[in-house]
Amino acid sequence: MADGIRFIEKNFLHTLPDIKKYAEKCVENTNFDPALYLKYDVKRGLRDLDGKGVLTGLTEISEIRQNKIVDGKAVPCDGKLFYRGYNVEDIIAGFPKSSNFGFEEVTYLLLFGQLPTADELDEFKGILATYRALPDTFVRDVIMKAPNSDMMNAIAKSVLTLHSYDNQANDISIENVMRQSLQLIAEFPMIAVYAYHAYNYAKKHSLFVHNPNPMKSTAENILMMLRPDRKYTELEAKVLDIALVLHAEHGGGNNSTFTTRVVTSSGTDTYSAIAAALCSLKGPKHGGANVKVCGMFDEIKENVRDWKDEDEITAYLEKILHKEAFDKSGLIYGMGHAVYSISDPRARVFSGFVEQLAQEKRMMDEYTLYENVRKLAPVVIGKERKIYKGVSANVDFYSGFVYSMLGLPIELYTPLFAIARISGWSAHRMEELINAGKIIRPAYMSIAKEREYIPIENR
Repeated sequence: MADGIRFIEKNFLHTLPDIKKYAEKCVENTNFDPALYLKYDVKRGLRDLDGKGVLTGLTEISEIRQNKIVDGKAVPCDGKLFYRGYNVEDIIAGFPKSSNFGFEEVTYLLLFGQLPTADELDEFKGILATYRALPDTFVRDVIMKAPNSDMMNAIAKSVLTLHSYDNQANDISIENVMRQSLQLIAEFPMIAVYAYHAYNYAKKHSLFVHNPNPMKSTAENILMMLRPDRKYTELEAKVLDIALVLHAEHGGGNNSTFTTRVVTSSGTDTYSAIAAALCSLKGPKHGGANVKVCGMFDEIKENVRDWKDEDEITAYLEKILHKEAFDKSGLIYGMGHAVYSISDPRARVFSGFVEQLAQEKRMMDEYTLYENVRKLAPVVIGKERKIYKGVSANVDFYSGFVYSMLGLPIELYTPLFAIARISGWSAHRMEELINAGKIIRPAYMSIAKEREYIPIENR
């Protein structure tokens, strides 16, 4: 023991360990031949070689449809998204013209499985308004202390801490989980916006914390709480509301929703399940994609002189694809989707509202650039890459542009996704608790060879 202590004192104390060599050792002894996935017919990412997801569960909450059956064969078609059997495009078209805010109505539909009557919707809005309040001193004691530059981590911390303020935190009865879900749906906008203000204050900017207005919609409250003067236009709030509606749910198989169901199946509490979903969503391959799109367009604007010159735009997209520009990943962000081939219905619906907002903000030149990239990128990708299905703009292609036109800080782009998706997560958590009753535990095949143990003195 004494020799061990002396070794530690001599080699490690007061020095930083060389982590690089340990990382290299890990890679050396962990990296295996990707061909083994094919050999053993392992579905990487739970998807087959044609991009079709492995069936792992059942749901009534939402559906993604990318094919239609013609003469007994699946033929790609314009994508469709259904919430509880209703086409999202029909839902949005059906929002009353006198009341343009539909996120609350969609949340009701996702949670309870039916469209609300006018009275039911008013009652539901009242419940959310009642829950739109954080515990006393929570903002001061939790959000304002140790502000984080990563808003998703800040929100996850707040969600986990709310467990300490709940006397029934570990009760997973349907009634209690419904109460917790409604509270989190109502609280998420406050947590996200206040986390940003705390971070901004830590950077020596002025601090202001506006209370939500119980008479306003979720979208209106986000803009009102975020802006120093609390002001916003009707179109700004309407477009943000549409963004929330389109991000509220997406088929059940997306990474964060699957995470919600996997963690829920273990029997854990609501706060832990939602925090896990948040950690999934923050990844750049999931909810962080719109931030990548904005960064890519910033570089395009700097390097493409004529935003209407299709040849010049095409040449720069080719550089991005060849890993010569932007982040050298070879990806044109905002293009393509794991499921949709011909078109993403969310992008299709959103594009019209994006154009309206661009006109109000006098940013039609930028909108033209986006539209040119939307049109040209699939052509460039089709020529350069072997792809098993079509490529089209996804909703992330537009959402970052919308948020920038709204003057929203980039730190809140992914949190806005979370503010919307908490509705879908909550619905899936309830569905998992009500129907599944079994822990989700997929199989992994071990490809390690059995080895004989060697005593330490013989190694």
